[in-house]
Amino acid sequence: MTVPGVDQPRLYAWMSRHVPDAGEPRSVSLISGGRSNLTYLVETGERRLVLRRPPLGHVLPTAHDMRREWRVISALAPTPVPVPEPVAFCGDEDVIGAPFYLMAYVPGAAVRTREELGRPTEKQTRRLSERLAEVLAAIHAVDYREVGLGDFGRPEGYMARQLDRWCQQWERSKTADLPDYYRLVERLRQRLPATSANTLVHGDYRLDNTLIRPADLDILAVVDWEMSTLGDPLADLGLTLTYWHDRGDEERAGIPVAGDVTVAPGFMNAAEFAGHYQKVSGRDISDLGFYVAFGNFKLAVIVEGIHARFRQGKTVGEGFDRIGSAVPTLITRAHRMLDQP
Repeated sequence: MTVPGVDQPRLYAWMSRHVPDAGEPRSVSLISGGRSNLTYLVETGERRLVLRRPPLGHVLPTAHDMRREWRVISALAPTPVPVPEPVAFCGDEDVIGAPFYLMAYVPGAAVRTREELGRPTEKQTRRLSERLAEVLAAIHAVDYREVGLGDFGRPEGYMARQLDRWCQQWERSKTADLPDYYRLVERLRQRLPATSANTLVHGDYRLDNTLIRPADLDILAVVDWEMSTLGDPLADLGLTLTYWHDRGDEERAGIPVAGDVTVAPGFMNAAEFAGHYQKVSGRDISDLGFYVAFGNFKLAVIVEGIHARFRQGKTVGEGFDRIGSAVPTLITRAHRMLDQP
């Protein structure tokens, strides 16, 4: 059976030369796809591997950089940060049509909804939310120079560059002029931190970008490192809390992103999660409101882009007709965070 995005005979020939200890390749199947990087399961005679490659079709030159993902998981493999075992990298586009890498299969699940979580105890879900904060702190504790990532990004001025980047994205995809959006940009620009810590940042850290062992809900690996760089660690925390859904927050329930898993009994609420991160990381989070506001701003821009693609008839699936209404809600939530003392 032909699998889109992978030339199986060429892949198998390449694997026989570069990863002969994996055993004879037997099958390739798509695990997940879409507009992000494509992920495949490669079954061999000896083990299960996962292949990551860019999306099909044209992508921006700096987007979906397989070498970047490969580099960061290779650097983190010997650290306390749980990542899949790196196996092999291929930069030759003649093999399957794009650069790709292989990593070990991790027997865990990416969980977005309460239904996918199953029926854990409240003690287990509490521990899972604690563990999520602890792994984030571990990412930020990595000595990136020592593991060979000293040139992985430009941490100085990270938040200012992020603001400019997402403003440009808004202008490319906006479907309407929203005065509250432009007022929010000015407020964020005025509140940009003069100085910040410089660490490795994941760039899109949330529960469904980890793989969880179903038996005990332990986090086995952090995945989807395509937005990782060097920057301000609190930007990661702020975005994680933007995705967080507290029980009773009906306004947040109307924003159709990241599922409802954090409302399951036992999960920490957002404030408890932030407090646990502060405890295990030792970081000052007194200006966390700015970073959560920035997370809501960033997500508003992302959602506006999805809404624009829906209006152009370029989305597949259901529910996109309602996503546009989340944009002003996210902007309002960002202003509310900046209003807090």
